[in-house]
Amino acid sequence: MTVPDDSAQRAFAATETDDNRSPVPPWRLLAPAEQTAPVVFASPHSGRDYPPEFIAASRLNVVSLRRSEDAFMDEIFAAAPDFGAPLLCARFPRAYVDANREAFELDPAMFTDPLPDYVNTRSPRIAAGLGTIARVVTDGEDIYHEPLRFEDALGRIEALYRPYHKALQGLLQATQERFGGCLLVDCHSMPSGQLAPELGAGDGNKPADIVLGDCFGTSSAPAVTDIAKAALEASGFTVALNKPYAGGFTTHHYGRPREGVHVLQVEINRALYMDEKLVRRGPGLPALKCRLGPLMRALADIDPAILKAP
Repeated sequence: MTVPDDSAQRAFAATETDDNRSPVPPWRLLAPAEQTAPVVFASPHSGRDYPPEFIAASRLNVVSLRRSEDAFMDEIFAAAPDFGAPLLCARFPRAYVDANREAFELDPAMFTDPLPDYVNTRSPRIAAGLGTIARVVTDGEDIYHEPLRFEDALGRIEALYRPYHKALQGLLQATQERFGGCLLVDCHSMPSGQLAPELGAGDGNKPADIVLGDCFGTSSAPAVTDIAKAALEASGFTVALNKPYAGGFTTHHYGRPREGVHVLQVEINRALYMDEKLVRRGPGLPALKCRLGPLMRALADIDPAILKAP
């Protein structure tokens, strides 16, 4: 059996510890004093703790690596506890290990040794170079100088990916047990350059501000998507549904409306709030946070009966 390399976990533990000096987990939880909403918010792609050995192994500088982030989503949804809902944020960056993929969705061409039979080596995401361990950043540039060992991938997955999903699963289970049903809002951002003008919702002259993904109605009840869309449009956003983003691994994996677990993916146009090239906060970020308040309120106030298993 291959022993996981724990260097990934050590890289994060070395930078932060809690008051008891124990290693900090590779995720951060913002939680209300008491959860009063049947909702969990999650940000799997806003992590920006880059291990030095990862930077050294990369052909790219840190700014280029950071363009793969859904940068600042953790800040944009940081008010979740004010609405009685927890917000779970990955600390690790998407370019290092992607929490919105299967656990083992890997490109065999990236590794020096054969991959185990249980690894998924064929998917559209792998073909695009964006598996659990990405080959490229989102603009298509190769990340690594040389191939990796499977041991490298296994270490990252066991130390970072699995703890994140264990924490997420725990939040969903606790929420469902308390309220009888649960809604996960998976928070993402989208490069403005990937949005065609025809994807504008109700306005053919500009791309959508926000894309809601519910896997074409299979990952959440239609009422959930309707509530979110209405709240966003009332705040002046143009909203598209499922195109070009219907939902990723998290949406497909956890979205089980008939079992009382609903998932809605939210993709926000980066042009609204950041400098995409330099990965810096833009002047629109504070206003965006305020404009998303009604969405968070509407979802926090959702009737738990809508979320319960039929």
